[in-house]
Amino acid sequence: MRRMLVLALALILSPGAAPAVAGPAATGWKPLAYTAAPVDNPLKGFMPFAGDYRTFPHSMEWFYLPLRDIMTGPRQFRWDAVDQQLDAIAARGHQGVFRIYLDYPGRPTGIPQYLLDAGLVTRPYPDFGNNGVSVAPDWNDPRLVAALESFITALGRRYDGDPRIGFITLGLIGFWGEWHTWPYDGTTQPENWMPTTEVQTRVLRRYEAAFGTTRLLARYPSPQNKDLNIGYHDDSFAFETLPTQPWHFVQRLTDEGVTGKWQREPVGGELRPEIQPCLFEDPISCPQYESYADSVAQTHASWLINHAAFAGAGYTGPEYQRALSAARSLGYELTVTEAAVGRERVSIRVANRGTAPFYYAWPAELAAVDRTGRVVRRWAAPWTVAGIQPGQPPVQRSARIDTGGLRDGRYTIVLRVPNPMRGGIPLRFANTAQNTSTGWLTLGTITHR
Repeated sequence: MRRMLVLALALILSPGAAPAVAGPAATGWKPLAYTAAPVDNPLKGFMPFAGDYRTFPHSMEWFYLPLRDIMTGPRQFRWDAVDQQLDAIAARGHQGVFRIYLDYPGRPTGIPQYLLDAGLVTRPYPDFGNNGVSVAPDWNDPRLVAALESFITALGRRYDGDPRIGFITLGLIGFWGEWHTWPYDGTTQPENWMPTTEVQTRVLRRYEAAFGTTRLLARYPSPQNKDLNIGYHDDSFAFETLPTQPWHFVQRLTDEGVTGKWQREPVGGELRPEIQPCLFEDPISCPQYESYADSVAQTHASWLINHAAFAGAGYTGPEYQRALSAARSLGYELTVTEAAVGRERVSIRVANRGTAPFYYAWPAELAAVDRTGRVVRRWAAPWTVAGIQPGQPPVQRSARIDTGGLRDGRYTIVLRVPNPMRGGIPLRFANTAQNTSTGWLTLGTITHR
């Protein structure tokens, strides 16, 4: 499904391509007024580490899990640890974003016990406050590589397309699952603990083969992942993002020639923890930081972990308002600029005032509402709002509706993009006619006789 969407997006993004239109052009266009969309629109904005937080609007929650809690043998898996997290997050109406790790400095090893029992070589290290608590495995050991490939296949078979999941970051390799072992990477220290290019490629390709719907993100752009259906996450956002050093995120995007990959694959990350408490002050007291607005503009990020917005009292006063604006600036903001409503066809024009597209092909639906406010007829729309690019002319979408059998009278025609997760937050358009609780957007009225 995702690969079909990528092909469709390629047509939309081709130079000189006209906006996609389903069916003949509609007449009787009427403008719809704009207003800012809710900050907690799905699959964008700031998110906390998993928990019940009420201090800041959000639609997603983040968690880590060690592989050893899931994988007990070469093909034996206990999925309870994943499902318990996803179920708890879904019960709060949110979707989960997660990473599985083997080596997290300062935490007990995440390496499956059966691999340790088989004699997998591990390396202690004192860096990042670890002091030997966690250990780095030999990433090139064939037994470990086979385990990673087996796990990824099983993970995709069980969770690809699971509506409880927003995004998955690749994890598994390197400190924190961030695909680096600095300073043990052959530059600062003579030892290089990173897996070979061949092993990295095998893991990346196994991920791409295992997931066709759920969106994946890698920590760094690389020659091995640049052509894959995998996005990126910047975990030092607004700290080592802008292109002043070769290891900064945007510079890596530039060097790999993937500065435009955000048009089809998502970008996320984490606001650097040291600057989360101070970045939205005025004046900013952080001793080191980068322009948040420039970082968003150059990365087109859709979401960021920012636990400081949720912990304790979170942000307050003007700082809270600045953080709200910062969260809202992430990702898509879709607005219906005009609608043409008839008894046989409904057409809309949709613009994206955000910084990135909406990446999932969630089905849209239309409905007729009677004078009492009751939905009396629904129609599935033959299109989605996925892939509508920011800064482009509005894209036109049309759908036929069958009003036969409706009682005579006047009906309001409404549109919505429901969240496929039961109880999930619906996508809300940036329009004054948008009902932010039900998700229905009023487009116009018809009279049926």
